[in-house]
Amino acid sequence: MPSRLRPFVPAIVFVLIVISAYAILRSQREGLVDFVVPHTAAVRFLNHEPLYRPDDGHYQYKYFPAFAVAMVPFTWLPYRVSELTWFTLTVAMAWALLKISIYALSDRRLSVRVLFWVTLLLNGKFLVKEVGFGQFNLPFALLLVGAVIAAQRGRGQMAGALVAVAVFVKPYALILVPWLALTIGWRAVVPFGLVMAGGLLLPVPFYGWQGNMTLLSEWLRTVTDTTAPNLMGPENMSFASMWAKWIGPTYTAARLALASVVVAVAGGLAIMLRRSRVAEPNYLEVAYFLVLIPLVSPQGWDYVLIIALPAYVLLLDRLRDLSLPWRVVAFTGVIFTSFTVWDVMRRTLYALSMQWAAVSVGAVLIALCLMRLRWKAIA
Repeated sequence: MPSRLRPFVPAIVFVLIVISAYAILRSQREGLVDFVVPHTAAVRFLNHEPLYRPDDGHYQYKYFPAFAVAMVPFTWLPYRVSELTWFTLTVAMAWALLKISIYALSDRRLSVRVLFWVTLLLNGKFLVKEVGFGQFNLPFALLLVGAVIAAQRGRGQMAGALVAVAVFVKPYALILVPWLALTIGWRAVVPFGLVMAGGLLLPVPFYGWQGNMTLLSEWLRTVTDTTAPNLMGPENMSFASMWAKWIGPTYTAARLALASVVVAVAGGLAIMLRRSRVAEPNYLEVAYFLVLIPLVSPQGWDYVLIIALPAYVLLLDRLRDLSLPWRVVAFTGVIFTSFTVWDVMRRTLYALSMQWAAVSVGAVLIALCLMRLRWKAIA
């Protein structure tokens, strides 16, 4: 092979692997089932049609209207080509999220190679679902890790803007507003508010003021109305689903879920109040809230834990800082979240683990370990 072509070999191999994986996926089912939802919304946006339609059933569009605008470029290609393009991008973003999450972790104890491959193993379950479904949690996570890096470098305005952009990818990025306000202050909150205002008003030239208000109202209705039917889904790992599975979908379960959310968020605030006693506080704080997101969101499916990849990186790197009992807690959390897989557990055990909300419990244990790391660092 000519020497001038050798630098392109890795890219060529990557493309061939991705195309092969996509062909295998296509042979097993009808493509990326979640990618089609915002793609359809983008087509409707261009035609000035309603975006939120109950007759779409389980695959109703649940993103903000502005996200449909971001998806418009994918409508310029034939659907199969746009689907393959997104599949390729998600594979690349998975690699990027791993590398950037390791890069952003200060004072690493383990080598980059060890962190990369072990974290990849622990997040393999979530990555396979994310890429196979054509989901959008990877760009969401990349934006928030970017906000961490911006905060580490003293660029509060950039951190606020990145969190606001992430809201339009997945609304539950709003959980990081307290982190922006309490740790960075107005330098982050002002750009956050400006980007949010711009994104909310983005559809106005296409739908008009009243039409945009209708879209936002329909978005809220869709998110609210589709929560209850998904609550008892086996892969729903939210606090609401966890309590509903344990004691039934009752009023008491709803109140206990709300109490769990309050306690979990309060734990994050307690972590932030002690940030001045550690050298670099931002990574752990955002990692904690990323673990919380699928627990707090009523429609938090287990594969959403891919956004918590920085938490796995941190916990793996700092595992030796924990006492033996806490290492057992961390190990249990990882087993419950990362290895509750049908192919590993088979039908009966897998069904029991879903019935008893094992993934939810595992995520709670990981969050507790992150809190323990902050307290131990203080001590």
